[in-house]
Amino acid sequence: MNVASILAKKGGHVVTIEPGAAVRDAVRLMAQHNIGGIVVVDGPKPIGILTERDVMREAARDEQVFDRRVEAVMTRDVVIGTPADALMAVAHVMTERRFRHLPVMDGGALIGIVTIGDVLKAERDRYQGEVETLQTQLQAGPA
Repeated sequence: MNVASILAKKGGHVVTIEPGAAVRDAVRLMAQHNIGGIVVVDGPKPIGILTERDVMREAARDEQVFDRRVEAVMTRDVVIGTPADALMAVAHVMTERRFRHLPVMDGGALIGIVTIGDVLKAERDRYQGEVETLQTQLQAGPA
């Protein structure tokens, strides 16, 4: 399985925001869409990501975080995926680098976002399919 298989099921909608927007607006968008991260874009190009964790860490230091600009709080070192990336490789990188949101680009365009939850669900579904196949074979008896 690869990233394209996840995007084929979940779609390619990505909630984005500009770096000059207020953190308050980004949080409002995340709440509205029930998501934990929002891609920060300069035109069509992702330049960062703002997550719940980013906001909470900054709120612990500065109670005025909601009035600050997204670019002051966002994570700038964003790993970008491609549709061809294998899910096991994506899961490994996300776990090792400790991030939960992977923007996906293809041909210079932002085409989707994959979360660690998406990756785990895809793996779970694959394993469940294998278990069901084995159970069917066992119930059928010797060939």
